[in-house]
Amino acid sequence: MIIRRLRSFTTLQWALGLSLIVHAAVLSIRFVDPVVLQRAFNHDALDVLLVNAKSEEDPDRPQALAQHSLVGGGESDDGRVASTPLPPQQDAVEGDAPVEQRQHQIDRMLQQQEELIARIRERLASMPRPDPETADNDAQALALEEKRRKLSELLAAIERRKDEENSRPRMRYLSPATLGVTYAQYYDDMRLKIEAVGTANFPQFAGRKLYGDLLMALLINHDGRILDARVVKGSGSRILDRLAEAIAQKAAPFGPFTAAMRRDTDRFDVTARFHFTHDATLQTTLQGDLLSSTAQGANP
Repeated sequence: MIIRRLRSFTTLQWALGLSLIVHAAVLSIRFVDPVVLQRAFNHDALDVLLVNAKSEEDPDRPQALAQHSLVGGGESDDGRVASTPLPPQQDAVEGDAPVEQRQHQIDRMLQQQEELIARIRERLASMPRPDPETADNDAQALALEEKRRKLSELLAAIERRKDEENSRPRMRYLSPATLGVTYAQYYDDMRLKIEAVGTANFPQFAGRKLYGDLLMALLINHDGRILDARVVKGSGSRILDRLAEAIAQKAAPFGPFTAAMRRDTDRFDVTARFHFTHDATLQTTLQGDLLSSTAQGANP
């Protein structure tokens, strides 16, 4: 009966059936990358990594999947490629790191300046003195004398610049990390005085008290005067910002620097958070160095 049914099929039906069988067979076949297949037999687990460099040469024993081939470049503890031709990226800094970095840069520049002066002086001292009898006619002696003259001019220019820098007032940037024992008591007395003046003269406008937060930068001279008081990140109210600056000016002077402070600096720069609370009091908090990264945000 089955044979009779098969004989009853038309040519088109046979063609369709054969086509279905062929397609099913093709779809059941899996094409496998030989490298991936070999890796599976070796039981080597691979992670997927992003790399910031590539090489023309393919690695012999790849250790990770990536968008580019990368050969060499050093290895980390786990055997993976650790470095690339790109320069290392600086770690992100938070809080008071900018203050410490700025002071470190200043100290390093001063050290480099001293080293340069020492090298020039050493070079001048090692240069032979020209013979007066042959100096006028000797080309080598004339070139040597010209070199000595240029080095002397360079040394004079550097020392003149150094004297100008030394004549300027020394500056110290204060932050929670750099406050230290030397400045702690002075800053605390200054803070208490500003808070007292701000609370006694709490900002008002049109008979209404003004509340909010802002960042204030204060430049304090060695005699306790405020050389500059300005809002570096506003409260959203220009009136409150201006009244806050007036409060800081009214609280000064804060008294002369101690002997230890004078040995270290002639003035200091500090950024503080002014918080005008709904209890009609002023609270101030020492902040990190925000002058280089914040702009005045007060709105009219």
